[in-house]
Amino acid sequence: MTFTYTVRPISDRTPFAGAHENSQFTATWSDTLDVLDRELYALDAEHIVIEVDVAERGIRADGMLRADARAASPAVRLAFDSVHGPLQYATDRFVRPSWRRDGMQSDWQHNLRAIALGLEALRKVDRYGITRRGEQYAGWKALPSGGGDAIPMPAAAMTVDAAARFVAEHADGVTADDVLGEWLTGRSSAYRVAARRLHPDNGGDVVAFQRLQDARRLLDEYRATA
Repeated sequence: MTFTYTVRPISDRTPFAGAHENSQFTATWSDTLDVLDRELYALDAEHIVIEVDVAERGIRADGMLRADARAASPAVRLAFDSVHGPLQYATDRFVRPSWRRDGMQSDWQHNLRAIALGLEALRKVDRYGITRRGEQYAGWKALPSGGGDAIPMPAAAMTVDAAARFVAEHADGVTADDVLGEWLTGRSSAYRVAARRLHPDNGGDVVAFQRLQDARRLLDEYRATA
């Protein structure tokens, strides 16, 4: 496995729309991470967050689960930035059969494997020429995190001024005009400050960080056409 990720408490416990069913997966956790590694690499994924239904105390300071952490439900969410924009996938459909003693030990791991295999299937859509430019990922862009949290604003719904203001709000001593000015010169120091503050690895909110990525892409488009 080469990708790096951070574990966070899940931001939405809304259950999968259906009854739980016994998982048929017999793969190991290591094999699941290998599949996920391959698919995230293909998507040029960055800022990868795996949300699990554990309390904050179940997560170590380095962003990994504690060995004795026990998830309260099978729910898992995978969120990351990609070549197609911020993407999120979540499910709690599968549970580990009580008689199984090998493979993956936790229900949420079985659900993360389902997500990994789903990503693999989506990539095959492009491989066989059914779609172009990743249209199959559009349904998972900027999904709401639930629980009353704000829905990330897609880049298409955000103005250039709003994008610059959002960056400025989370940077040090700069205005939206400052952000626009430096962006036109190819610099993004204010963005880097905002990214450090909002990144989930530093305790930031996943939704806010995704909105920052939308702002960045919109400002990049603005610079390209200015």
